[in-house]
Amino acid sequence: MSVMTATRSAGIPQGRPFTVDDLEAMPDDGNRYELIDGMLVVSPAPGTRHQKILFQLAVALNAVCPNGLHVFPAPFAVRMTSTTELQPDVLVAREEDLTEKLLSAAPVLAVEVLLPSSVINDLNNKKAAYERMGVPSYWVVDPQAPSIVVFELVDGRYEQAAEVKDSDVLSVERPFPVRIVPRELLGTLAS
Repeated sequence: MSVMTATRSAGIPQGRPFTVDDLEAMPDDGNRYELIDGMLVVSPAPGTRHQKILFQLAVALNAVCPNGLHVFPAPFAVRMTSTTELQPDVLVAREEDLTEKLLSAAPVLAVEVLLPSSVINDLNNKKAAYERMGVPSYWVVDPQAPSIVVFELVDGRYEQAAEVKDSDVLSVERPFPVRIVPRELLGTLAS
């Protein structure tokens, strides 16, 4: 993951924050391009464990997702302003907030699956951005030492509500009742 500010490189804006219009001009090169308050965040293509957990988590959430809410794996954009567009690895959105192309309101759940290059960004910059957006629940999943940390919005600030590791069971009520075992998200990759 790298953070870019405006420079004189070809096609990259100079002297101003990046906008969602600039994202449209980014190459389709396998990287993920996101914006946090006008700063471009570039993440490399994820690996096997990351993708397995992302898929398994989306399937598990979708299996118990109530009517009126929808589960989406990345890439699916959350665009709150012209200078902030994020793509959580998994999100849960209210049906009425969806457009055909993206989510224009805070999701009820945003999940980031850590990459070695994304740890600082996911635990700091993205967490702060989701907090400002008013995302009620934010989960961080570590695929290397299977674990899930749950943050819940309380009086406008995230508080850690749970942390489970390996074969422990995560049992939450928000955004809807679900039980998840981190190690099981890896399927046969856990062995």
